Amino acid sequence: MKVKVLSRNPADYIRECKSDIHKIPRNIDPSLHPFEAAREYTRALNAAKLERVFAKPFVGSLDGHTDGVNCMAKFQKSLSLLLSGSCNGEVKLWNLSRKECIRSYSAHSGFVRGLAVVPTGEIFISVGDDKLIKHWRWKQDDDAKKSTHLVHTIVGKTMFQGIDHHWRDSVYATCGDQVDIWNEDRSEPVRSFQWGVDTVHSVKFNPVETNLLASTASDRSVVLYDTRGATPLRKLLMKMRSNTVAWNPLEAFNFTVANEDSNLYTYDMRRLDFAVSVHQDHVGAVLDVDYSPTGEEFVSGSFDKTIRIFPRDRGHSR
Repeated sequence: MKVKVLSRNPADYIRECKSDIHKIPRNIDPSLHPFEAAREYTRALNAAKLERVFAKPFVGSLDGHTDGVNCMAKFQKSLSLLLSGSCNGEVKLWNLSRKECIRSYSAHSGFVRGLAVVPTGEIFISVGDDKLIKHWRWKQDDDAKKSTHLVHTIVGKTMFQGIDHHWRDSVYATCGDQVDIWNEDRSEPVRSFQWGVDTVHSVKFNPVETNLLASTASDRSVVLYDTRGATPLRKLLMKMRSNTVAWNPLEAFNFTVANEDSNLYTYDMRRLDFAVSVHQDHVGAVLDVDYSPTGEEFVSGSFDKTIRIFPRDRGHSR
């Protein structure tokens, strides 16, 4: 009588020491693993995602505001200084290199709607819901509390929604019921523009052709102005409202608008009948946009809680 038995040597499956891993037998026959390619693709995709997660692009946070931050402004002559305005009327001056607040003070009653810094960096201007335009003089000193003081206050007729300063001259623009051009030494606007009856939410000067500026309004329009003229230049009407606009610092005629339809649109002001580029990837309304100094890329922030960096001529973020 012949009997067939299964036999194995236990030594082939027992670990030599505690630090060794357990040996698991595996058949490498491809016919037994039909989903091997799909599994490898999933693993490669997850590895690429983890590489971005572990890249650690987050540098630091500036803590101190007790309410939501509504606006910010940069200093042209100092990369380490930043202004921020919150919804409770508080304005803070930050040192980015040390990540600390230099000065904090109550500027407005209600929202701080906009901040702008003069090209010299010694004065900044704030506007708020209280219909006030305030000029603040700031000088870098050891005693920051003594170096910041209110220089001038202008009482407006209506609420202001935004402000931007000319890149060279002592001129700045505010927006609200209309777009007003102001001189730093005067208490009345030197010129006013109005096209329609809806509220203008943002205004930006062109950094190259410094006499040009653009605005976005609640009637879904983007309007171009020339401070040397008496009337607006052109008006672009979009399908949904644009929240803000940013000019390319190197290409004088190109600007990008952040739209409520979750896209960004780059236009050439000479041909407004079509967009030069449509930048997609956000899944919520785009709230803000700003260009890098090189003009090759811009960054956008959206209601979907993401920040994306787009090449200026690409449709998707990198």
